[in-house]
Amino acid sequence: MADPAAVDERLRFALNASAQAERLVMSYFGDAALQVDLKDDLTPVTAADRGAEELLRRTLLGTFPHDSVLGEEFGETKGNSGFRWILDPVDGTKSFVHGVPLFGMLIGLQFEGENVAGICRLPAVREVIYASRGRGSWWQRGSAAAVPAQVTTATSLSDSLFCYTAVDGFEQIQRSDVLQKLSQVCRLSRGWGDCYGHMLVATGRADLMIDPLLAEWDACALIPIIEEAGGIFMDWTGRSTAVGGNGISLTPQIKSELQQIIRR
Repeated sequence: MADPAAVDERLRFALNASAQAERLVMSYFGDAALQVDLKDDLTPVTAADRGAEELLRRTLLGTFPHDSVLGEEFGETKGNSGFRWILDPVDGTKSFVHGVPLFGMLIGLQFEGENVAGICRLPAVREVIYASRGRGSWWQRGSAAAVPAQVTTATSLSDSLFCYTAVDGFEQIQRSDVLQKLSQVCRLSRGWGDCYGHMLVATGRADLMIDPLLAEWDACALIPIIEEAGGIFMDWTGRSTAVGGNGISLTPQIKSELQQIIRR
């Protein structure tokens, strides 16, 4: 089990480091001349992604040199402390390069494989949501004081706001039926995707967010944030894991009804 004081120290430090990285990312946001490159998986990457991850790596390892770091852009640096940082410097790069403010920065923290803390910054909308095990989930907007983040009490899909990232994700895993069914039964469905949709669930503004395709660096920070807010984060089989290849954030009362739809 991780020492709570060691987790708290790292969470406080990472909040400050992420604020620095946020300023770097925002310096590129809305720049019509920003170069967009394609990675091997045909997803976009920019100087904002690379620069923010480099800044976070340099800052975190400068203070915690024995920690491990895994980042989307620069792979893994091994450490021996038991702590492991998981970084996604710009989650929602497609939104970012189109000037859409629904992108975020994700910093997850594990100890010996357990997801113990997470930070999600939403730079363009000036919000940050963060959590650590046993200390709750917290939501700060602008310069206001942080308040507890809490999922909704929706009891049925018919009362729920359902979010998703992209239609083609459901098509790629041959589960367009799930998207179609949920769009029919939920009160409202919107493509407010990437980490933004998950944070809407954590802060009680949406009830269900589904990502049919999700990498480890997309998921690690989400797990403690959602769970400490009273919600559930799971893959399509119902496991609380960052390596299931997909991810669902939801309020607990609709889990059973959702699983009936997910199961063929």
